[in-house]
Amino acid sequence: MLDVGQAAPDFTGTDCLGRTFSLSALRGRRVVLFFFPKAFTIACTEETRHFRDNHERIQALGAELVGVSVDTVKTQCEFAEQENIHFSLLGDEARTISQAYDVLWPVLKVDRRVTYIIGPDGLIESVIRHEVRVYKHLDDVLRYLSEHPLPSAGT
Repeated sequence: MLDVGQAAPDFTGTDCLGRTFSLSALRGRRVVLFFFPKAFTIACTEETRHFRDNHERIQALGAELVGVSVDTVKTQCEFAEQENIHFSLLGDEARTISQAYDVLWPVLKVDRRVTYIIGPDGLIESVIRHEVRVYKHLDDVLRYLSEHPLPSAGT
């Protein structure tokens, strides 16, 4: 697993609108990148709903939100539509993003439940891991963003 202070690996994926998504395109902004095992499962749906319901709050705290699982893009899009998700959900069927962030379970080859907060400089600022207590990811993200505000432009 990657650690605080390491450079966040760049990656490219396709979002549910068919657009190419690139982490490097968000350079200069803080990014909350969360990995989850599988769309449509109980815990993953609960976690994603928590992020969905607080998406605007996360943006107000200066961060962009991106979710990744090893599902296909098609599955992620169906999940996003069913759950009314308006942030980027990326399918990583080839597991390239998951491998770059070292979040794959060794035997199962699905993602661990890990959230990275990436700073505007592309460095990892925080790593959050809670496999079972899915609500803790949002709590920890909101706490971190509130306690570590980015300086405003012109400050």
